[in-house]
Amino acid sequence: MEKLGDSLKEDIKEKVKKFLERTKDKEILLISHFDTDGITSASIMIQALKRLDRKFSVKIIKSLEEKFVRSLPKDKIVLFLDLASGSLNYIGEEKIEDVFIIDHHEVSKEVPKNVTLVNPWFHDKEKISSSGLVYLFCKEMDPANKKLSKLAVLGMIGDFVEESIPLLGEDIYDEGEIQKRKGLMIYPSTRPLNRILEYSSQPYIPGVTGDTKGVFDLLREAGMEPVKGKYKSIIELNEDEMKNLTTAIMLRTPKTKDKDIIGNIYLLKFFNRLEDAREVSAMINACSRLGNSSAALSFCLEINEARKKAEEIHAKYKQHLVSGLNLVSKMEKIEGPGFVIINAQDQIMDTIIGTIASILSNSSVYQDGTIITTMAYYENKIKASARICGRGESGEGRNLREVMETVISEVGGETGGHEFAAGCIVKREDEDKFIEALKKNLEIEMVKI
Repeated sequence: MEKLGDSLKEDIKEKVKKFLERTKDKEILLISHFDTDGITSASIMIQALKRLDRKFSVKIIKSLEEKFVRSLPKDKIVLFLDLASGSLNYIGEEKIEDVFIIDHHEVSKEVPKNVTLVNPWFHDKEKISSSGLVYLFCKEMDPANKKLSKLAVLGMIGDFVEESIPLLGEDIYDEGEIQKRKGLMIYPSTRPLNRILEYSSQPYIPGVTGDTKGVFDLLREAGMEPVKGKYKSIIELNEDEMKNLTTAIMLRTPKTKDKDIIGNIYLLKFFNRLEDAREVSAMINACSRLGNSSAALSFCLEINEARKKAEEIHAKYKQHLVSGLNLVSKMEKIEGPGFVIINAQDQIMDTIIGTIASILSNSSVYQDGTIITTMAYYENKIKASARICGRGESGEGRNLREVMETVISEVGGETGGHEFAAGCIVKREDEDKFIEALKKNLEIEMVKI
């Protein structure tokens, strides 16, 4: 079993000690990112701080922009979760007395003296999400926080690093009452097949996703018939049924490999019901992406009224996503050797455009190694998200964060991310300039390879 490195373990232990000392008599301002990883990170930390009886307030943000950093209070302990590794220069300049950062994004600047940073980037670049780090940090503060492990698992799944769940410890499944099964990873595995196939975006199945007739055609081909008017769920299928359904899906997505759609299904108790972790993770993400981070946070904290609200928002979000994918399939694209730029402008919400880039990068639409960049308007700015198809498994060593940083150094704006997934924000007036600089840099990358 994969284990967490001693170097990162020791670093967490040392920084927990410092955090407990510094926060005894000072108020904490907790700032976290609005995606699933950020929301689950905040939910773990909120419960841990309540247990410690610390005084704190919470802010959930879409992106960490310079203007926001400049407005931070100087007299509080500022605790960033799942962001800030790319904003160290601004944070250092602000002379905030004590800043703690628990984040997994790449660090490209020197760590200022006022910043205490927990980041796997300094420890063999271990693939662990911020929620995983926050869970380990909080468990070190108080072993009773091990009960929060299911939130860490939700964050790891939301950030596509579920293969690293064993890094959270051997007891992770027992601690959070989590079941792990092998099967078709179309979620929620607990709901009828016709419902889940119609809204399947990961994988995106051409002619099936968003198409009721296509769904029933596929089920008929797979030999699936409803019993008393209801189709089985994934976890109810026998081995032969699972094989037939997998074959029918793969015939429609010929570039898809077994490992892309067959894997671990995680089931956990949420609001006292057995739920598919991928579905819960997607619901958290949907709330924030549609502008309701407080609902996402309440849902994670299992506050009763939040469940119905999260379900309603998620249903709306899935419709946005499916219509966004259909729009993108018909949209004119800027294509070059090994890259595609999809500029949705105001046709798709900026909070959804990154998810669409992720879905396309995990689909069979483009070849492995292709760089997909999606763009959408956001106020007077543009949000751009870049992903590598197949997460760079073709061996083509392009670092998207570096590509984005180079483009931003020419055009202006703010950037952050990882080797295989990065993003940036630029002024809307620089739209053409950004596209030209991006094309030029992606073409240079192709020549290098």
